[in-house]
Amino acid sequence: MTLGLINANPVVHAKKERVARAEDSHADDAVDRLDVFDSVRDIRDPEHPYSLEQLSVLSEESITVDEKLGRIQITFTPTVQYCSMATVIGLCLRVKLMQCFPPHFKVDINVTPGSHADEESVNKQLNDKERVAAALENPNLRQLVDECLYSSELYSL
Repeated sequence: MTLGLINANPVVHAKKERVARAEDSHADDAVDRLDVFDSVRDIRDPEHPYSLEQLSVLSEESITVDEKLGRIQITFTPTVQYCSMATVIGLCLRVKLMQCFPPHFKVDINVTPGSHADEESVNKQLNDKERVAAALENPNLRQLVDECLYSSELYSL
């Protein structure tokens, strides 16, 4: 028995132009939403050969950074309400942020309200340290996350 894709024909959007920054405009090393967006925009969707940005799963506007409180919040929108990969997408976001930003940042990752049929459960899984740690110990899941994170780097070389 072969399972089909839940969203076999997603809408693909053009990628936005990367914003060039002047060297001194970001000299204080403060993290802002553009820094966060640039670090996660190229993560590949687990089911499709497109980035999360291209599928409009996330945007710069869906990211909030409070440098004073040390908090990064990302809200993402799965392409369909019954997306079985929503937790994998959230896990990819979390792992990438763990790799790119200092550990003092508290990271909250949630699906956009009303965008997923099992929103409460997905949000709970994505923000529970023990569940995240357990998920990352699963070799198959870790391989999938790594493929989503690093396949985009292969295409951009």
